[in-house]
Amino acid sequence: MLKKLFGKKEVIKEETIIASLTGSVVQLEDVPDPVFSQKMLGDGIAIMPTDGTVVAPFDGEIVQLFPTKHAIGLRGKSGLEVLIHIGLETVALNGEGFEAFIKQGDKVAAGDKLVKFDMDFVNENANSLVTPITLTNGDIVETFTVTEESAVVAGETTLLQVHIK
Repeated sequence: MLKKLFGKKEVIKEETIIASLTGSVVQLEDVPDPVFSQKMLGDGIAIMPTDGTVVAPFDGEIVQLFPTKHAIGLRGKSGLEVLIHIGLETVALNGEGFEAFIKQGDKVAAGDKLVKFDMDFVNENANSLVTPITLTNGDIVETFTVTEESAVVAGETTLLQVHIK
């Protein structure tokens, strides 16, 4: 007789989101695009970058890399999903000025390089460099706290602490 062993799935009730970019913290309400400022894609925070490297905000999986490389969707071990949208109206750049180091389905660790972008090119050809980071499946979020820091360092500074229902 064979005995089946079932491992218990670890339930993660908290997700720490580190800064995906180095720069200044911008409240989502202050992002000059109503899709983000009115939280149509979820609540969160934004960063005005001072460097063109985007890193993973936590350990997880790439669930979407837009063909234009301007936006990345990730899912953490808790099930939390995050969208990093590099700049505003950057989809119109059709990927020019962006280099991706990942693809959909890749597993990443916090701090892994995801995308590099040419800040000068994006600044000259898009509406803004401000980069919203939104919690796209907020229905699983119980509460979250935002850093009190005004400047953050990619891969180092805790940006959000999220408690999962």
